[in-house]
Amino acid sequence: MEAVILAVHIVIAITLIGLILIQQGKGADAGAAFGGGGGASSTVFGSQGSGNFLSKSTAVLATVFFVTSLFLSYLSGQVSAEKTEAVEVLNRVEQIQSEDKPAVPVSANTPAETTDKPSLPVE
Repeated sequence: MEAVILAVHIVIAITLIGLILIQQGKGADAGAAFGGGGGASSTVFGSQGSGNFLSKSTAVLATVFFVTSLFLSYLSGQVSAEKTEAVEVLNRVEQIQSEDKPAVPVSANTPAETTDKPSLPVE
């Protein structure tokens, strides 16, 4: 689920960057960017179409981008909380296990390896 939303988020971000770069400032018309020297009738999206279409598309994509950002942030917080809880449980289990095992003192005279088997007689 998180991977799908992340993929959609990245596609929206790239599309949003493209739409913003296509748009012109208020003083310029879209036809001038493509070599057109004529008036508003020679623009790419019509006389008033470029501003409305690109502005609305940018607004919609920006809204979806922010929603996916918030949702990814929420999912990240949930995963982080689950990991923290799991670490706390593991620490508690290790603490309980260490309390259950009696401490065995190791002295210098104790051999490093002990076996419960009796030794064989030497001939």
